[in-house]
Amino acid sequence: MSQANRFVLTKSATVLALALGLAACATSTFQAPDASFKGSVSVVETPLIVAGTEVKLAGRDFKPGQQVNLMIGGTSLSSTPATVGADGTFRTQFKVPATAEVGSHSLVVNATQPAAALVVPVKVSPNLPLSGQAAFELKSAKLPNGLYQAAYSAKSDRLFVTSASGRPPITQTTLIKVHPQTLAVEAQVKPVAAPAQPARPGAPAAAPRDPGLYAVYGVGVDDANGTVWVTNTRQNTVAVYNQADLKLIKQFEPGTAPHARDVYVDTRNGKAYVSTVSKDIAVFDTKTLTPLKNITIETSVVPARGQANNDRGFATMSLSLDAANSKLFTVSMATNEVAVIDTRTDKVEKVFVLEGAKSAIGVDYDPKSQRLLVAAQGSDNLLIVDANSGKVLHDVKVGAGALNVAFDPVKSLAYVNNRGADTITVVNLNGKIVANLPAGSFPNHATIDGKGGVYSVNKARGSDDPKGDHIAYIKPR
Repeated sequence: MSQANRFVLTKSATVLALALGLAACATSTFQAPDASFKGSVSVVETPLIVAGTEVKLAGRDFKPGQQVNLMIGGTSLSSTPATVGADGTFRTQFKVPATAEVGSHSLVVNATQPAAALVVPVKVSPNLPLSGQAAFELKSAKLPNGLYQAAYSAKSDRLFVTSASGRPPITQTTLIKVHPQTLAVEAQVKPVAAPAQPARPGAPAAAPRDPGLYAVYGVGVDDANGTVWVTNTRQNTVAVYNQADLKLIKQFEPGTAPHARDVYVDTRNGKAYVSTVSKDIAVFDTKTLTPLKNITIETSVVPARGQANNDRGFATMSLSLDAANSKLFTVSMATNEVAVIDTRTDKVEKVFVLEGAKSAIGVDYDPKSQRLLVAAQGSDNLLIVDANSGKVLHDVKVGAGALNVAFDPVKSLAYVNNRGADTITVVNLNGKIVANLPAGSFPNHATIDGKGGVYSVNKARGSDDPKGDHIAYIKPR
């Protein structure tokens, strides 16, 4: 068996691997197990795992003095076992073989004295070299810290970008208006203060929680009404601003859209759709600025034996629209499905499973070919899917943490933000990679301008990251 094949462990083989690991590492056969074992192991200081990577692991809540070995597919990865310290922690590492297969692997952690074992998922990502830069125009500019998403207005020929930095209470957050040719900031506005929140349970009554601001995350434009819609994820709601002067038009009450993520405006039907990382999509009237009835999406996935029906509910993430045919598309990260919604009636037409996707999160649509483009963060791939049948036509390994996808119908190219790999992979509808472009740190979101160009925003690895918090413009030459 090759070294690469030994690194592939299917779910069905996990139990066998555990048995083999215990037998190989135990000082005696079938030691008395530790019934109170609560140990956990996580990957640390290794943001990207590709073939040849040295992977560092940290364990906690083990028993002092335990000996810990690592195994995969029945093969030991430890030259010597790690010894658990007096505080119940340990550090160890192993090297992924240069020939390791891309995908999710099950690492078996075996402890002895007393005996215990657990399985740790390890994802080996594609490691695509940069390519095709000469065929594209690339330029970028620094924007305020904490960039999240961008949306382009064809009517006003302007970009609108959201930013939010830090942990709650959020005080650094802005909605930014950017010139699409120069990438210069033309205006920016800070959201208003959020309402005070009740004190945490057990906290003194005189110490209410600082509410911070209505931080902005998702963004969508409404060119029919000259507005910008943003999601206030921390307050579970949305807000509407004026495109011309960034004046706040309406701030919806907290709780209006739980964990609001993305927002997409259907100007033809006068509605704004907001994903909520649950089975509901919140719907708003864009003229009256009032909530409408939510759309509830039920999963088509049959729960496993012993699993409750609601354990794997549909979890709405990115949104895409076929405006001409009044079709809204969304993907579920929890169940790896696509839902198709009629925006005239707000009824779910169908839900189908995405074969080959793990943690599906980004989606876009090409009405000409009737293809869905789905980025899956957990499987590092782009799926090109027949939107009518749900059949996967192409499965393209693009890069670590494929987070979002923007499809440009002018050149028929999909642009995939690979957040873990710091790249944007450009793929055609035949599933061929035509370029793999540098994207700075943590490329987070992309949007098209309808003229063959794409804008991408990225985040930063710390306050002194020279490649972080940029907006980039990309266009084929």
